[in-house]
Amino acid sequence: MDARVKGGGKEGSRKFFETKRDAETYAAQCRIKKKNQGTSAFDDAELAEFGWTIDQAKRFALAHLRAMRKSVTIEKAAADLVEARKGAGRNEEYCDGLEARLKKFRESFPVETKVSQIDSEQIDRWLAGLACAPATRNTFRRDVCTLFSFCEKQGWVQKNPAMRTELATDIDKPPGILTPAEAAGVLYECDEDLIPYTAISLFAGLRAAEVEKLDWSEVDMEGGHIEVKAAKAKIQRRRLVPIADNLRAWLKEHVKKAGAVTPANLRRKLEASRRVVGFGKHGTETEDEKKANVKLREWPLNAMRHSFASYRLAQCQDTAKVALEMGNSPAIVFAHYRELVKPKAAGAYWGIMPGAKGGNVVAFPEAAA
Repeated sequence: MDARVKGGGKEGSRKFFETKRDAETYAAQCRIKKKNQGTSAFDDAELAEFGWTIDQAKRFALAHLRAMRKSVTIEKAAADLVEARKGAGRNEEYCDGLEARLKKFRESFPVETKVSQIDSEQIDRWLAGLACAPATRNTFRRDVCTLFSFCEKQGWVQKNPAMRTELATDIDKPPGILTPAEAAGVLYECDEDLIPYTAISLFAGLRAAEVEKLDWSEVDMEGGHIEVKAAKAKIQRRRLVPIADNLRAWLKEHVKKAGAVTPANLRRKLEASRRVVGFGKHGTETEDEKKANVKLREWPLNAMRHSFASYRLAQCQDTAKVALEMGNSPAIVFAHYRELVKPKAAGAYWGIMPGAKGGNVVAFPEAAA
C-alpha cells in the first residue's frame, strides 16, 4: 500500500506501507499534524525547525509592521515620558535628571530614528561607550528601560529591548568623605554668603538640590530644626533635621527671616573654596600652585552629605535616626556608612566651630577612619 506525501516534486513523493491500515494511520497523523502546525510543516521546513507555522510568522510580521507604522522618534518618546512623569507629580529633580540622561541617549542616534528601530545590541553598545562609573551607567540603563517600558504601553514597540541589556558590575566602594581638617578648611575658605550653604550641607546632610531650594523661613533657629518640605525633597516627604550646636554657631551671624539660603554664582564660589584646600581638577594647577607643589585632588561625589552621614552615625550610633534625618532608608545608612569613621574623628568633626581662619584645622586628625 502506498500514500502520496506533498513536497517531493510536481507529483509529490510516495511512501509505501505493508498494509492499508498502516497507510491510513500515517495519513491520519499527517492530517492532524497539518491541522496543529499549519502548512509550514509541509511548505517551509526552516520555519518548522523553529516550531513556527506560516500563520504565526505572518502574525508576528504584521505586529512588527504595525508597531513600525505607529512608532515615534526617540525625541518624541522621551519628551512624552518626561511630561507624563511631571503630570504624575514626580519632583523636579527626578524629571530634570531623567530628561538629561535621555537627551544623551537620543543624541547618539540619527534624529529621525524611531524607538521601534532600536534593539538591545545597540543599547548595550551605547551603555558600554559611556565614560562613567558602573553605578552611573546603571542609572542610564534604568532610565532607558523606563523609556521603552513607556513606549511598550503606548504601542510604539512590541517589547522592551533595554530589559535584555547587561547591568554593569558595581564594586562596592565606601563613599568618599572629608576629613575633619578638610571640612574645616573648606568652611574657613568660604565667602561669607556661602557659609550657610556649606555648613548646612556638612552638618545637616541635606542633598545639594534640597539646600539649593532652601529658604531661610524653613530654618527654625529657635525651634532647633530645618524643615525640608515634601515638594523640595527627593522622595517627596517632609522631614525635620535637627540643627547641631556647631551648625547653630556657623549660622547665627547669617540667619535671615526669609530669602534663599544659596548665594548667586554658587558653582564658582564652591570651586574657589575647595581649591584653596587642594580640591580641583588634576592637571589644571596654576603656576603658583605648581611652585607650591600643589597637586589638586578630585572632590568626592556628594562629599558633604556623605560626610554628615558617616560622622553623624559615629556620633549617635542610631541608624534609624540618621536615616530619618537624611530622608533615606535605615538599610542604606547601615550598608554605606557604618564604621567609616572612629569616635575621635567624629568628635573633631562635630567640634568644628567658627573662629580665626585655619585656627581649628591643625588640631583635627588628617584621617577620617
